[in-house]
Amino acid sequence: MHAAEKLAGGIDAFTDLVGRITSWLALGIALVMGANVLLRYAFSIGFIWAQELEWHIFVPICLFGMSYALLHKEHVRVDVVFQYFSARNKRRVEILSALISMAFCLVVIRLSIPYVYQSWSIGEGTANPGGIDYRYIVKSLIPIGFAILFLQSLSEAIKSYLELRKA
Repeated sequence: MHAAEKLAGGIDAFTDLVGRITSWLALGIALVMGANVLLRYAFSIGFIWAQELEWHIFVPICLFGMSYALLHKEHVRVDVVFQYFSARNKRRVEILSALISMAFCLVVIRLSIPYVYQSWSIGEGTANPGGIDYRYIVKSLIPIGFAILFLQSLSEAIKSYLELRKA
C-alpha cells in the first residue's frame, strides 16, 4: 500500500470515529429540545441554561459533522454540470475543491486562534443570568473542527489524486 493511501486511510478512520462519537449528540440535542418545548408549552417553565445547552450541543455536531459528511460524500455539491464531466475531469475538480477547502480551513483556523485565546484569557462565560459558563470551551471547538475538516480535505485530495493517476 502506498504511503499516501495509508495516510488517507488513517485520516478517514479518524474522521469516521469522531463523526460516529459526535453523532450521539444528535440524540442529546433532541432530548434537550424536546424537554425544553414540553416544559415551556405544557408547564410555562423555561431555563436559560437549557436553551444555551442546545447551542453547546449543536456546535460540535456542526463542526465535527462537516468532516464526517465530506468523508461519506453527504456534503452539498452541484452535480448539474459535474455529472457530465469525464472521470479525469471529475477528479481534477475534486482535487481543486479539496485544495480550496484546505486553504479556507487554514484561514478560519488562523483567524479563530486569537478569538479563542481571548475567550480563554478572560474565562468567558455566558452573558445571561442562569446560563452556562465556560463558553471558551465551546469556542475552542472552532479551530479543532476546521483542523479536522482540513485533514479530511487532504484525504479527499490524496484519494482523488491517486484515482486520477490510475485513470
